[in-house]
Amino acid sequence: MEVLESLEIKDLRKIYKAENGDVLALKDVNLTVQPGEFVCIVGASGCGKSTLLRLIVGLESDYLGEIKLGDKILDGPSINRGMVFQEARLFPWLTVEENISFGLVDNKLSSKERSRIINEHIELVNLNGFAKSYPHQLSGGMQQRVSIARALVNYPKILLLDEPFGALDALTRLQMQQEFLRIWEKERTTVLLVTHDVDEAMYLADRIVVLSSRPGTISKIINVKATRPRDRNSPVFTEIKREIYKVLFKEEDQLIEYVI
Repeated sequence: MEVLESLEIKDLRKIYKAENGDVLALKDVNLTVQPGEFVCIVGASGCGKSTLLRLIVGLESDYLGEIKLGDKILDGPSINRGMVFQEARLFPWLTVEENISFGLVDNKLSSKERSRIINEHIELVNLNGFAKSYPHQLSGGMQQRVSIARALVNYPKILLLDEPFGALDALTRLQMQQEFLRIWEKERTTVLLVTHDVDEAMYLADRIVVLSSRPGTISKIINVKATRPRDRNSPVFTEIKREIYKVLFKEEDQLIEYVI
């Protein structure tokens, strides 16, 4: 039986070295994410949202504090953490099934087992019939589905998404939010999703983490108690949106006051 592990971030600080002085990107970030939880991170541009994901996934390792999955300190990339970016980042010369297969790192798998896993994930993201298609033959939303399948193909414990629907048109974005929620409800992978879209965060998340302007620290964590499927026009949505914007605009007012 698989052991469920929580993600724990303690006193996290990230400093970037620069010629004109060091830049403090993240300051004293403390967060615990439970197994299977869906957490969205919102905040102003440049507040360190993407930096936080990169540190968790292991693309950057120079930081102060502690990032742990269960009792293991995270100090580099691993197949137990998957990542999806704003752009699908598919290999244009590979088909859908080949792009997904590229994510599989277990070379000990038999051809039959590899095919089973790939087909399982093609079905998971509703791309049946497109296994032999190339990226240029797919819509933007379909390309991002391939990217999600590739990130999930190793059955990661945590899936990290950095504005995964930001490059899509408004209608496709809404459709992809519904599709991803369906995938998450089936897989129950722990998810951290960065977004600028407050409505998107409210529609998807169990909890919303609001980061302050740089240096990024947690201003507030909001529990989204609305049951799924959620009504974007409900009074609960309006109340949560007001709460989030109150925090964000307070941060912006403080920044303007400081600049003046």
